[in-house]
Amino acid sequence: MNKIPIIYSDSYYVDIGDHVFPTSKYRILKESIEKDEFLKKKCEIIPPEEIEGKVIRMVHEDEYIDKLETGSLSDEEILTMEVPYSDTIVKASFMCCGGTVTTARYALERKAAVHLGGGFHHAFSDHGEGFCVLNDVAVGIKALLEEVKIERALVFDCDLHQGNGTAAIFAEEERVFTFSIHQENNYPFHKPKSDLDIGLRDYTSDKEYLKHLYDKVPKIISTFKPDLIMYLAGADPFKEDQLGNLSLTKEGLRERDNFVCLQARNFGVPIAITLAGGYAFNRDDTVDIHLGTVEECVKVFGGEEIEQGYRNIYSG
Repeated sequence: MNKIPIIYSDSYYVDIGDHVFPTSKYRILKESIEKDEFLKKKCEIIPPEEIEGKVIRMVHEDEYIDKLETGSLSDEEILTMEVPYSDTIVKASFMCCGGTVTTARYALERKAAVHLGGGFHHAFSDHGEGFCVLNDVAVGIKALLEEVKIERALVFDCDLHQGNGTAAIFAEEERVFTFSIHQENNYPFHKPKSDLDIGLRDYTSDKEYLKHLYDKVPKIISTFKPDLIMYLAGADPFKEDQLGNLSLTKEGLRERDNFVCLQARNFGVPIAITLAGGYAFNRDDTVDIHLGTVEECVKVFGGEEIEQGYRNIYSG
């Protein structure tokens, strides 16, 4: 039996002071997986591969990477990035790009893999934004396209916020389809167009959210025929998230994850999962939602498939 690869590095924890972004969630999540007898049996913790600078520079401009490496970002650039600059955050961001590349490689090999980091979709080619220094999603896809490991990739972005950086990076790339379902009245306020954007009204419920997925996801996969799905399983659509105003429950988010994984499996498309955002008032809720994503992936791809519970909400 192939175990589900779980990609993780201790370097993902960076002390950024009193900040809404809980970088400690990565370590806690990894420890939670190791303590859970079911997940420990089904999963394999794997470190990210070291990534060469030239791979990062396939997505990001030389001038921006040079500034990151030499600590010469302007105050305005750091303010736009919304996390304090340090050598450790640059190292973590490079490592996270390697982690998403590793996750994508293992997904091709084993049908599914989960990155306990990643999903930094607000980073543009020439600057960082919204807690995102480097766009690991774009780097992961670009690396596999350049190596001809894949010919077409689908970015399936279920973070609370629209994936503006990813949409801009792949705007002219016909081999990549970008899909984002997000709260419309929220950051980023300028939203470059994805191939398909679904901007949700405030306080959208489980049922309404899931109906959009049921209507759109199978059609996108069957029409675009990707070789890889890059899934951003954000925890921030949760009703008690500090940065959002959607009304999804933990149950609804689990059913979202179950549905997406089932579509990938049923269409025979490998899926690389990144966890993206999550800023619940109680950090344990964010960890619990991310853990639920891992569990749903394991249940679908690890031989422990559960009932398709999403239909209960859809028809309820």
